[in-house]
Amino acid sequence: MFPEELMNDARQLLDRLRARKMMLVTAESCTGGLIAGLFTEFAGSSDVVERGYVTYSNAAKTSCLGVGEDLLAKCGAVSAEVARAMAQGALANSHADLAVSVTGIAGPGGGSAEKPIGLVHFGAALKSGSVLHLEKRFGDIGRSEIRLASVRAALKLIGCAISPPG
Repeated sequence: MFPEELMNDARQLLDRLRARKMMLVTAESCTGGLIAGLFTEFAGSSDVVERGYVTYSNAAKTSCLGVGEDLLAKCGAVSAEVARAMAQGALANSHADLAVSVTGIAGPGGGSAEKPIGLVHFGAALKSGSVLHLEKRFGDIGRSEIRLASVRAALKLIGCAISPPG
């Protein structure tokens, strides 16, 4: 179902999270559950994957993750602020140690000059209180490619969150 390189990266991350006895929660918008789906391709991943949220609508971001309606109105769903809030909300509404979030514009419509197709924001929140953010501009490379590129970027962010560059 997923490309082999993504499978290998996910397997390595599962092993790293397992070794640290860390549980993961995902909060996904434009990827629609692909990150959680990738991790759960592996039997036994339930010792690492605590749960996943697919919060495609603003209402879901608010009701499931506690993202403020005022924040959504002020910054828009595709923003650094909302990506951080999604990660923090997923962590607060789970028993996980690490949350990763993704929100973006996968196209083919919905982009603007300020927020073009291919703009994706990622967040990672740790129980320690650290919150990371990553912004990617993949360009208008096609909906499926933006979504897969987003999964790749999310995996890298998870890796950074559990082993910050020294």
